[in-house]
Amino acid sequence: MASSGTGHRPMQRLRHGLGEAATGIGQAAAVSGKATAAAVRHPGQTIDRAKKMTRAVPVAWHSVKPTLTGRPGDWRREYAYTLGEQAFVYGFPYIYNAVLRHRWVTQKPETETTPYAPVNHFWHASRLWDASDREGVSPNNDTLYSWAWVDLREEPLILSHPDMGNRYFTFELVAFTSDNYDYVGMRATGSKAGDFALIGPGWTGDLPQGVRRTATAPTPWVLVVGRTLVEGEHDLAAVHALQQQYRLTPLHLFGKESATLPERRDVPVPADPAKDPLGPWKTLNAVLAENPPPKHHDVLLRQFAEIGIGPGLDVEAQPEPVKEGLIRAATAAVPMLEQQLLSGQWGELINGWRYPPPQIGHLGDDFLRRAAEQSLVGVAINDPEEAVYLAAFTDGAGETLAAGDYELHYEAGTLPPVSAFWSLTAYDEDRNLIPNPIDRYSIGDRTQGLVRDADGGLTLYLRPDSPGPAREPNWLPTPRQGVWYVALRMYLPKPEVIDAQWHSPPITRVG
Repeated sequence: MASSGTGHRPMQRLRHGLGEAATGIGQAAAVSGKATAAAVRHPGQTIDRAKKMTRAVPVAWHSVKPTLTGRPGDWRREYAYTLGEQAFVYGFPYIYNAVLRHRWVTQKPETETTPYAPVNHFWHASRLWDASDREGVSPNNDTLYSWAWVDLREEPLILSHPDMGNRYFTFELVAFTSDNYDYVGMRATGSKAGDFALIGPGWTGDLPQGVRRTATAPTPWVLVVGRTLVEGEHDLAAVHALQQQYRLTPLHLFGKESATLPERRDVPVPADPAKDPLGPWKTLNAVLAENPPPKHHDVLLRQFAEIGIGPGLDVEAQPEPVKEGLIRAATAAVPMLEQQLLSGQWGELINGWRYPPPQIGHLGDDFLRRAAEQSLVGVAINDPEEAVYLAAFTDGAGETLAAGDYELHYEAGTLPPVSAFWSLTAYDEDRNLIPNPIDRYSIGDRTQGLVRDADGGLTLYLRPDSPGPAREPNWLPTPRQGVWYVALRMYLPKPEVIDAQWHSPPITRVG
């Protein structure tokens, strides 16, 4: 979903920063961070390059030396490394969200597509993403986002929206762990105007009449991810008018016409990984104290505590070999998560499409998949009942999608079965939208002028150049060079999509 290596674009910079933090050598990071795809192809560095880059910082060299030589040293270093990898995977969503929250709340961005708003306030996107946005987050080209970091420690907040008519909209409520815990929107609560209480752990009390209660959040900090359908450039003004009526109101101010919510930007500052190689671990310990894990994780957290990882613990108090092992663990964990994300092993492969598991959005105790497929993939991901995203990295023959001409053909009556809408979007290997002469980044059931086949079917043309004037309405431009992939998004999918009983046909290479 919903950042690049310049300015304050948060998501890709966060990946870069975590890569640097993991190496413990600041500017001489072992993880290049150019793109996730590049990290997958070259997840490690050569011995010579690693030596050259890390010997300038002795602690970093000691931490990676066992990996390069195959000769383990102090047992404590090795134990911290093996257990630290598990702790990093467990804690990645916490680290990721801590950095993201700080950037989105406190760092004024250089781009209009990067969120920036105080705590308990919405930030609203004003335009759809296009190829000028190079943040590498596989954005959708269907909806305008509305984001808010919400603090529920003291009292509930009331989320309000106007009557939305027949327009698709949703507010995804995401815990600090990246798991969804509830929804407000067309599917979950209906389209009529409403007020909905967001409630933090442990709160008891009464709500004003007419305010509907949502599920109690598992963490006191929550991310609200709003999406509002846009029918095209001509529809932006109408969506902006709706967005301005979205409200977040603290309970004690609800119903007071003249009340204004003060701007608050005092969120914890994550440790700077460029200055402190143990920074990610310090951030994790602080955020775990702020957002206590569930009770049934105690047995795991007791193990992590042996190496200084846990709510409020001081990793600096650990022996030097343990700290070296933790630096090395983060070095391995970052590219491991990126490899897991692009491996495709998280989904069932059908006709070249990766179908997500039914637990997506609630991966909970599946910590590896929670980190890679809910957090790293783009902060959060929808429940299947709300939207199903299929990804295709290969054609029907199993060959990687690359420069060339392809077709995707749906026979009559076999188009994606949805109650809202569907769209197909192409991305380059850096997970960005693809520049093209007609400024088309997605195609779907709302695309004007789609031409049906003589038998009632639909053929989409995925290629770098126009398939000709008669077929151009069905053209989704792809890159002239390099690999690429597509995402098929189905909003409010029918049960046969959720259960993977409906199968999208394969993408076929024709030239």
